[in-house]
Amino acid sequence: MTARGKVLVLQHQDQDHPAYLGTWLDRHGVHREVRNTEAGDPFPERIDGWRALAILGGEMGANDDLPSLRAAESLIRQAVERGVPVLGHCLGGQLMARALGARVGRSPRPEAGWHRIDVHEVPPADRWLGDAGAIDVFQWHRDAFELPRGAVALASSEACPVQAFSLGPHLAMQFHVEVDQRKLGEWADARDLEAAVPGAPSWPSVHDGRRMRADAARCLPRQQALADAIYARWLSMAT
Repeated sequence: MTARGKVLVLQHQDQDHPAYLGTWLDRHGVHREVRNTEAGDPFPERIDGWRALAILGGEMGANDDLPSLRAAESLIRQAVERGVPVLGHCLGGQLMARALGARVGRSPRPEAGWHRIDVHEVPPADRWLGDAGAIDVFQWHRDAFELPRGAVALASSEACPVQAFSLGPHLAMQFHVEVDQRKLGEWADARDLEAAVPGAPSWPSVHDGRRMRADAARCLPRQQALADAIYARWLSMAT
């Protein structure tokens, strides 16, 4: 199969794999190619021919001096110029913001675990997250993005003023809507909170692995329903 029929997924680290995004694509018969830079896969130089683009997260910062991050931003800019739908998860959303000229810096508070966001009332064309209201989503970040020019802010929280934005067929999220039970378990068991979020024990917004697992029983089904809607909308805009 040529690239034209595939979705391109950019992966930055082994432990930050597609998870529920991959499950959803498989369920709907959507072919994908995952390029994992930590595994030595080069990112393509051009977006030409790809159906859609998704960018996953990672423990590095969007402003770090890494060639792979700049390569991802180049693909994002190309995709936006050509109308290829872009979907950014956490670091992926931050890279989208940078590529579109917005600032990425420290969030008012780091977040790790399940946290509530307030979904804004927006026009139907930008209603990626559903109706206005509150929903708990899985977070793991210390940086956050500002709103690019022309974009629409979709959600916010006290810890992070811009939790998501849309720009036409493109969506950037600060949270990890792709988390599934397996990925959450891997992170809850193995990820070093202090390394990922300096000063973690002093922040009530940073939860330990036991709480992440306990809250998943309540929060994960609704987040996956949200992910279903997001992924379907994203690919419905692909040509």
